[in-house]
Amino acid sequence: MKRDLLALSDFSADEIEALLERAGRMKTGGDAGKCPLIGKSIGLLFEKPSTRTRISFEVGIYQLGGNAVTMNPSELQLGRGESMPDTARTLSRYLDGIMIRTFAHSTLTEFSANAPIPVINGLSDLHHPCQTLADLMTLREKKGRLKGLKVAFVGDGNNVCNSLIEGAALMEFDLTVACPEGFEPDASILERARASAKSEIVVLRDPREAAGMADAVYTDVWVSMGQEQQSADKKGRLRDYQINSRLLSCSKKDAIVLHCLPAHRGEEITDEVIDSPQSVVFDQAENRLHAQKALLELLIT
Repeated sequence: MKRDLLALSDFSADEIEALLERAGRMKTGGDAGKCPLIGKSIGLLFEKPSTRTRISFEVGIYQLGGNAVTMNPSELQLGRGESMPDTARTLSRYLDGIMIRTFAHSTLTEFSANAPIPVINGLSDLHHPCQTLADLMTLREKKGRLKGLKVAFVGDGNNVCNSLIEGAALMEFDLTVACPEGFEPDASILERARASAKSEIVVLRDPREAAGMADAVYTDVWVSMGQEQQSADKKGRLRDYQINSRLLSCSKKDAIVLHCLPAHRGEEITDEVIDSPQSVVFDQAENRLHAQKALLELLIT
């Protein structure tokens, strides 16, 4: 039976733990030379531009012995009106799995409902589970554990925040989200996570309170792709949620700083912080490759 990763909650805590263990072995060269995807072709469908998602998947598929087929809707009959169900049924005859980076989460669910092959969410407006797998790998790598950590997410309660909430509930670390009124994470995701969590998941207004004694402080861009029309107003509302040295001083002395990139330096994070010894953002970016290789191996072999 095929498995998808449309949201992090599609996996259990034990499955995520095993996947992170496998990703760690891959990163250190364990099983080097093995090619579990040899003879397999993986589709990569991009409605949104990408740096880390595209390159990490293409390189990861190559390193696992597979063939990456990169597409965007304008190159397919999707761009001329072919339906998503018909596209899903057709591509499933050629491919062994597909990653989709899209706007509406419903695009993923509709494709999955019509595709017998594994579907991976490379980003939607609601979830970013591949990013969270890399985040969990980075936290585990830098702090030695996940359970019991205190993580602060400061800024817009967006898709990255939504998936991090699911990660906190599954892996039992405390998460405090600081955001202005009207920029909260998705209410249904938050409610489900809190109902199942053995850890504390809190949403509040004060970024200094959120960062207080945190083991890790995380932010993302204030204006996501597709939200450019509301840019000026949104930036104004989020101005007090910048991660700077003053805010970081509220956290633990050995706190790490995360950002899923790309960063708008001088907006959600300062140069001083992102380039500091506490920043692990480029380790975090690298871990997209290793976590996704482990994911591809799990879902497609």
